[in-house]
Amino acid sequence: MINILGTYECKLDLKGRLMFPVQFKTQMGESVSKGFVIKRSIFKKCLEVFPVSHWQEETALVSKLNMFKKKNAEFITKFMAGVKPLELDGTGRMLLPKDLMKYGGITKEVVLTSVVNRIEIWDKEAYEKAVDFDPDDFADLAEEVMGELETE
Repeated sequence: MINILGTYECKLDLKGRLMFPVQFKTQMGESVSKGFVIKRSIFKKCLEVFPVSHWQEETALVSKLNMFKKKNAEFITKFMAGVKPLELDGTGRMLLPKDLMKYGGITKEVVLTSVVNRIEIWDKEAYEKAVDFDPDDFADLAEEVMGELETE
């Protein structure tokens, strides 16, 4: 499993391409050559980029759902909406699909940020709003989410 770390600002060119950060390429090693999968985020107005191997792990979980249950079938349809394969071109650029850019409200300036095993792509302004938080609110959230974990 690859753990990805970092947050980087990039600019899109007129065709919707961004220069994929070399720091991410270095961390991902050979998995970069196998390509990526890009999709809409479930909970946030951004895009998610998975190395192919991690995407296979995600879809393995989803494939366990019973398609004869209406909610499961609906979830899978929405989960897979807009999913596309991606590759870096010869100069290390990633072309963002226009429909996904529209979904994420992505314009010229973007932020790529790591979220454990995936990379989120945000419009810069939306990202800055998303991470602008009250420290006390975050402390309460951290306690609620992480406070029950057992440490070894």
